[in-house]
Formats: sequence, C-alpha cells, structure tokens
Amino acid sequence: MGWRSSDSAPSAHGRFWLGAACALAGATLWGFSGACIQFLVEGYAVSSAFISFTRAATAAVLFLALVLATRREALLSLLGSRAARRTLVLFGVGLYLSQITYAISIEMTNAGTATVLQATCTVFVMLFTCLRARRLPRPADFAGLVAALAAAALIATQGDWGVIVLPAAGLAWGIANALSETLYIMAPQRLYGRWDRVTIIGVGMVVSGVAAAIVWLAAAASAVVPAAGAAAPIDASPVAAAQAAASSFSAPGAMPLVPALDAVGWLALIGGVGMLGTFAAFGLFLYGVSLVGSVKGSLLGVAEPVGAMVIAAVWLGTPFSAADWGGLVLMAAMIALVSLSGSREKR
Repeated sequence: MGWRSSDSAPSAHGRFWLGAACALAGATLWGFSGACIQFLVEGYAVSSAFISFTRAATAAVLFLALVLATRREALLSLLGSRAARRTLVLFGVGLYLSQITYAISIEMTNAGTATVLQATCTVFVMLFTCLRARRLPRPADFAGLVAALAAAALIATQGDWGVIVLPAAGLAWGIANALSETLYIMAPQRLYGRWDRVTIIGVGMVVSGVAAAIVWLAAAASAVVPAAGAAAPIDASPVAAAQAAASSFSAPGAMPLVPALDAVGWLALIGGVGMLGTFAAFGLFLYGVSLVGSVKGSLLGVAEPVGAMVIAAVWLGTPFSAADWGGLVLMAAMIALVSLSGSREKR
C-alpha cells in the first residue's frame, strides 16, 4: 500500500474549488514567466536553451529540497514502486518536452501560431479521457473547450488570422508540444490517489531538470568549431544547433556557456522564470489538476495567455486591444462553464 496523500479539504465540492483556484494561479504565473522571458530575450539576448535549462534546474532543486525536508517517507514509498517509477519518468520527460517543443514550435512558426497549437492539448486530453471512459464529453466541458480554443486563438492572433503560419515542420512541432502537455497532465493521474501529490510533482520536476541538463550540455558539446578557429555559438534549441552545425559561422567569437547578466537579469531569470514561473506555476497547476481532473485542469491551463496579456500590459506597457478584451470575455466564459460542470459533478 502506498503512502496516501494527506491533502484534504472539507468536502469534494470544496476540493474542486481549491483545485480550480490552484490551476488558474499556476496558469497566471506561466503568463508571468512569459513576460520575464520576453524581457530577458529583448534586453539580454539570452538563449531559450539556457532559459529552459535554468527554469527546469531551479524548479528541480526547490522541489527536491521541499520533498526531502517534509516528505522523505512519502518519497521512499513512491520510489519503491517499479510501476510508479516508470510513470514518473514519463511525467518528467513530458514536463521538459512541453517546454522545449514550445520553443521550437515558435522558431518554426511564430508565437501566435505556437500558442494556438499548444492550446489544442485540451482537445487531446478530452479525447483520450472520453475514449478511456467510453463516453461523450459533458456539454459544459465541450462548450468550455470551444471557448478556450477561441480565446487562445483570438489573443494569440489579435484577430488577424493571416499571422497563422503552418509549414509542415511547424505543425509537427506544435502538435508534439500539445501531445507532450497531454502526457504530463494525464500520466500521473493514477498516482495521485495513492501517493502524496506534492512528492509526485517534485519527483517529476527533478526528472525534467535532469532531461533539461542533458539536452543543454549535449547542444553545447555538439557546437561546431569552424576551421578558421572561431568557436561556434551555443544556440537556442536542438533544431537551431543542428542548423548551425550544417552551416558556416561568421561570428568573431563564441557565445558564452552562461550569458552575462546583471542583478536585474538574474532576478528575472531565477526569480521570475525559475521560482515563480516554473516551481510555483507547475506546482500550483499540477496540484490543481490532481484535484479537478485532467480535462478541467487542461481547460483551466489555457488561461495562460490571459495572464501573459495582463502582466505584459501592467509591466511592459503593452496596450490592450479589442481582440484581447474579446479573448478575456471568452476565457471568463470558459472558466464559468468548467466551474459549473465541476461543481455539479462534485455535488
């Protein structure tokens, strides 16, 4: 018998509302991390590979410290199960793949297209859940799905559908991103009822951090040094590294393994992206998903563009457009539909 989670709430109804609040808070913090990444890329030219590694490593260290300090017995129980270990590896790999495939999807298309493709993970989660349960989607969940996809598309494209770019490679990476998100949302669902939720999330994040470190160091090691003696730059993703290896470089020197950042840059990277945008964001979101279920959790996770939009407006001075307001209304409708469905289901 595994170590059961001690997380409790007064009732199933109260547990649903706690889960919904956590999932929405996590999605909002993802939006905050997006604003921080925009700040780092524009102000410091930090590569997405280094950002992905740093955010995963920061979250992994924090989760590991938390679990070792407060849940050591639960950790030993969880790791003692062979079936649980396999699931945890899938969970952690899915966590990392969701980040790196999103970055590659942006490179292959653009941020708006990548965001729309990422939002289709809600379709896959609902499809797989209904197939497994051999039932049709609940009407409120399906209506929430439509509202969520429409809101994400409206905010990402600003109502200009001409910005949607779908080359074959871009579409493939976008779908890979959606499937990787589906993997990390659905993979640990069967573990949540038997083991401590925070421990499961923490171990998954540690696996993600290890995967991120391996990919980052492999990309650095595979950088090609031109015959003229100038070192090749360490690029932003496996795709970019492969492109760099196939071409000649004209840069006079090598990009450093660790970028030059001042105190504000490190605060944005470690504090904004690593601690708040990954450790707190994934922790809250996945804890919320463990309470409300994979379908409703994936729908609530689509609130990320709204969080990014609001934070960018407040912090970076990005103005609200009519499309942003329309997306905000649709997202509010989605949250209301999911909440109504979940409230009735729990009662």
